[in-house]
Amino acid sequence: MAENGETTEEAGATAQPQPPKMQVLGQFIRDLSFENILSRKGVSGEVKPEMQVQVSMDAKKRPTENQYEVTTKFSVTSKNAGSDDVLFVVELEYGGLFHVENIPDEQLHPFLMIECPRMLFPFVRRIISDVTRDGGFPPLNLDTVDFVQLYRQDIARRAQEQKPATPVS
Repeated sequence: MAENGETTEEAGATAQPQPPKMQVLGQFIRDLSFENILSRKGVSGEVKPEMQVQVSMDAKKRPTENQYEVTTKFSVTSKNAGSDDVLFVVELEYGGLFHVENIPDEQLHPFLMIECPRMLFPFVRRIISDVTRDGGFPPLNLDTVDFVQLYRQDIARRAQEQKPATPVS
């Protein structure tokens, strides 16, 4: 019996589910590369940079209970609009260590692949801005990334890859 006279089953039935808990334990740059191609080759004529940004994410369980490592990878290529000459390339692999509790198993993967990268993104944006500025270009402030859409695209891509090839008749 519980202290207030309820049986243990009654006390458990009235207990509220615990709210999700997430704590950022640490953040780190795993890999950073900046290649200033413009300074090596030079560009003639007017420069109108166009940016191509590619984002990927990964998450894995750590040996400690409820701890996960989430990594975001950003690849930014700047090309001159008129000639398609590459001006610079930035590649950043940025990770975070997270303690996550009270997330149902079926919701854990989307949580790790959406919420955790969302928490890391302001730091990624700042690093890329600083690196491009320090490389002699105007600071590149990345647009906000829709991690929900990226997650949906990744799930759709994986589902498509797992479909068996249709035999040609």
